[in-house]
This record gives sequence, C-alpha cells and structure tokens, in this order.
Amino acid sequence: MTEPRVTAAMVARGRSLGEPRLSPDGSRVAFVSVLDGRAAIVVVPVGGGAELVVTAEPAPPAVGAYDGGVFDWCPDGGALVHAAVDGGLHLVSIEGGPSRPVAGTVSTLGPAAAPAVSPDGTRVAYTVDAHHVAVASLRPDGPWPVRLSATADFCFDPAWSPDGRAVAWHEWDVPDMPWDGGRIVLATVADDNRTVVAGGRDVAVQQPRFSPDGGSLAFLCDADGWLNLWAADGAAGAGHGEPRPLLKEPFEHGDPPWGEGRRSFAWSPDGSRVALARNEGGFGRLVVFDVDRGDVRDVGKGVHGGLSWVGDTLVAIRSGARTPTQLVAYDMRGDEPGRTVLARGAVAGFESAGLTEPELVEWPAPPVEGLDLSDAGPVVHGRLYRPAQSATGSELPPLIVSIHGGPTSQTTVALSGRIAYWLDRGWAVLVPDYRGSSGWGRAYAQALRGAWGVVDTEDVAAGMRAAAARGWCDPSRMVPMGGSAGGFTVLNLLAHHPDLCAAGVDLYGVTDLFDLAETTHRFEAHYLDTIVGPLPEAADRYRANSPITVADRITAPLLILQGTEDKAVPAAQSRAIAERLQQLGRTVELQLYDGEGHGWRKVDTVMDELARVEAFLRRHVLTRLR
Repeated sequence: MTEPRVTAAMVARGRSLGEPRLSPDGSRVAFVSVLDGRAAIVVVPVGGGAELVVTAEPAPPAVGAYDGGVFDWCPDGGALVHAAVDGGLHLVSIEGGPSRPVAGTVSTLGPAAAPAVSPDGTRVAYTVDAHHVAVASLRPDGPWPVRLSATADFCFDPAWSPDGRAVAWHEWDVPDMPWDGGRIVLATVADDNRTVVAGGRDVAVQQPRFSPDGGSLAFLCDADGWLNLWAADGAAGAGHGEPRPLLKEPFEHGDPPWGEGRRSFAWSPDGSRVALARNEGGFGRLVVFDVDRGDVRDVGKGVHGGLSWVGDTLVAIRSGARTPTQLVAYDMRGDEPGRTVLARGAVAGFESAGLTEPELVEWPAPPVEGLDLSDAGPVVHGRLYRPAQSATGSELPPLIVSIHGGPTSQTTVALSGRIAYWLDRGWAVLVPDYRGSSGWGRAYAQALRGAWGVVDTEDVAAGMRAAAARGWCDPSRMVPMGGSAGGFTVLNLLAHHPDLCAAGVDLYGVTDLFDLAETTHRFEAHYLDTIVGPLPEAADRYRANSPITVADRITAPLLILQGTEDKAVPAAQSRAIAERLQQLGRTVELQLYDGEGHGWRKVDTVMDELARVEAFLRRHVLTRLR
C-alpha cells in the first residue's frame, strides 16, 4: 500500500455548510458554517470575496442530526433573524455586532426554529419545538407572539405568502412520521382561518413554497408514488385549487425531512421556472423545470441542496463522490449556467486522493417469511465503491458495508470523508439501500412497515452474498458498519448471519427496541409504531428483532462507539449489549465519548473514531489468520 492520501485530520477538520440564502437584492449569500460543534452564520458576496461571520453570542444551533431551519433575511437585506442555542430567535445586523432577542420567542415549551420573516419585515413566523407555528413581532414593543397552528403533533417550515396575508406550513400527527403522511396547511393571519391544501393519512408532503406572485403554492408530494413537485393554484388567496403534479417523473425531488429547513427546490423570480434537486439512484442532478412548457433542462451534476434563487443567481450546496462540499452560485442567464464556488467545506487534498465514482448495483430481493413486499420491486439497490488497490495486497479487497441510519434515509453520492478514508486504505465500500430506504419511491420506502430488524437485515445480507459471489471483495473479510439505525442492522447481521461477518462496527446503534420506545426523543417517540408495530400487540416482534435478545449469537469481534449525551439512542443501550457480550466471553470493545450526542460534533472525536476503527480492523480482519 502507498502512503495514505486521506488522513483522519482531513476528514475531521472540514466544516459543514448548510442553508444558503440569497439576500433580497441577490448581492450576497448567507449560510451556516459548522466546525468542531460550533455554528456561525457567514455572509459572502455573490461575486466572490471575503467571508464575514455575523453571529457571535448567542450562536445559532449547529446544523446536523435533527437540526435545521436556522435563519431568514429581513426584506431590507440589512439584518437576519436566526434561531439560537438559548432557544429563542435573535435579530442581528449583517455587519455583525450584538444581536437583539425577538420578544416572546424564548419559551418553556421548547426552542424556536425555522424563522420566516414577513414580506414587510414587521413579523416573523416560526416553529416552537416543531410542535406549533407562531407569529411574533420584530418590533421590540410589538404584540406578543400568537399561535397559528391548531392540534397537530408536529409542524415544520412556515412560509409567508408574498402579500403577507397567509402562512403555510407542513404538519403531521403521530404515529406517522413526516414521510408516512402529513398535510400542507394554509392559515390567514388576520382571522386565523386554516385550510388543508394537500396531503392525507397515507400521503407524504413537505416544503411549502409560494410562487413569487402568490398564485401558486408548491410543495413536494408522493401521492403518485414518487416524491415529486406539486402545486395548488390560488393558494395565497381566499381559496385554493385542487393540488396537481407540476413535474411527474420516477425520481425523488427531496429527502425525508428529518429536520426543518429543507430546500430542494426554488422558484425563479418571475415564477416561470422551478429549479429542483433530483435524486437519480442516489446520484444527484440539478435541473430546471419550465412551468409553462413542461420541459426540463440540466444545470449541473452532483447532490444539491439548500436552493435559493434571486435575480439571475441560483445558489446551492453542491457535492459529489469526487467533489468536496461547496457553496456554489449559478448564473442562470443563457442556456448553459456558469458556476462559481463561493465557499468550501472540506480541507484541501481530497481532489488529489484518487477518489472514484461508485457504480450502481442491485441484487435480487430475498423473500421474507410472512411479508408481501412485491410493491417494493424485485431487487435491492446499492452503490459500490472500488479502491485503486486492495488493503491486503491481494486481488480482492476487503469490504466495508456502510449501512445508513434512519432507517428511512439514504446515503447519497456526496463526498463522504469516511468513505474516502477507507477507499484510500484499500477497502471496497458497499452502500446498500435496503427496502425501506428513501430515493426509490414511496412503495420502496414503506417496505419496512412492521418489519424493521428483518427486511433491512435480510436485504443487506443478500447484498453481502452478492458481493462475495460476484467478486467485488474478499468473502472472508466483509465488515458491516453503521450508525444509529445502521448500527441496529449491523448487530442483527452479526447475530443472524455470522458466516458473512468478519467483524462489526456499531456507532450508537439501537440494541433494545422496548427501551428505545420508552426513552427516545419526542420526534421519534412513535416511529416504532409503524416500522415495528404498536405495543403491546407487537411485543413478540420487539423482542425477536432486538439485538440484545440474540446477543449470544454474536461471535465476531465487535467495536461499539457511543456518545454519553445521546438523546435519540441513549448510551445505556450500548452499555447493555457490551456488558452482555463481555459476560459471554466475546471480543467486544466499547468506547464512550463524553459530551457527544447522536453523531459526533467534535474534531477530536472524529479523529479518534477513525484511528480506533482502523486499529480494530487491522487487528481482527486484515492481519488475522485465514
């Protein structure tokens, strides 16, 4: 093997970029920058120039895990309203300096998020703990906040109509998660009149966004089987038309809304076009849809998000398998938009590391006893990354099976520092989209109903068998690795398919479904009702599908990494299975990271993770006797 070209420090010291928003005049773009667990809002000229950090104290929340919906511009372009770590909203000048709290937004009911400033700049709509939508005054002496939403269990992403008369948002009720079913709701502010525009019990919707003239309300909807762009005409007035698809195609136009602030599409300033981020089997493509003509034009390849369009400029966060995460601006004049990089997330060096694009792969979907999964299709999808050379020097490389979290989610083909790290060290990486993953239509994503812990496990096991049979890797050196829901699948693979696993790496994975149902945070408190089943009726399934129940079947070496402050999957889950395996005399290592939650935010933690995993795999997989 040659000397590594991707180091742990390169992976850990990059910053994340999120939520780019163009100023009202289109001359500047603000975005959220996060490094080492601390976030800041940064403003940079669209024509290029120095970055200006405008937030000091209190800082905005770090975008990641379940965060999002951090800020909005005031219409005069001179200030921003942003969420803060103290739970309230704050008004800050784009020149920086002290911020002013927005009166009444610090609430004992929970943190404020997803601020949306009214067109006249006098009010801000926002969510409180994703539980209800409220409107507050931006004047220090203005009226106290008023609630717009009614009895919904969750509310996301309020958006003003251009005339300032109405606010739309996305809401849903438990036991649904937002990708199961929900509603786009419109409320007139003056008389508190609420109308359901679209959605339903078995229809997922998200991201309400008014057209510039207020004549249409666009949103994403999966009523036709794919999460596509829809609209309801006349939604900003007294009534609204029947919702209809604007662009109907077998591609997803957005990801599951695990947090607020998603912007996978944006209206053009004249309302004649919509830019949208298309998911093509996990690969990304930015396209523009002409509303009148109905045609679609390519803008650029790569995974795009955070779209914002003002004047002739469209900005987005862009990434790809070989493209470090960037904030880019597209000049939308002409037939071939020019692209300018305004900011960068990754440290330098990834471009020269010889990274490769993955290839789309698929394998036959295994039958699962007692379940009819025919609607999800006959195959399981995935992406395979091949290294330039094998870590062992042999023809066939060892394989990391990188299992996404969620479980309703997908690892898209954006630059992953961790995947780059393992490719650089001679590991192949298989990224499976087991049935239940997003990106392949509603029926595919809903295939986990009542079957989490079974379908995901069997689909990934089938993928590992395909990898061995098709010569993608050394069959004796396959290692499942995953975090959260991915860690849950790792543990079940080790227990139910020990012949396939040389070792396993579990990052803050679920081990006990009963305990998870009682202790997880509010957002996911009813998630298991759908993907496992309601209690007590499904108690046998909770027991059978929990890795802690079958821990005695785990024989391969296991590394567990866990944050002590994890509210989604409490640390007690990892401690319990580690203790059980130690009692059984198995090879298990548990590393607890003080102060870390559900995923790492500290540079030192990421560096330790990579070094610890690499040493573990070298001991138990690469240098072991065959």
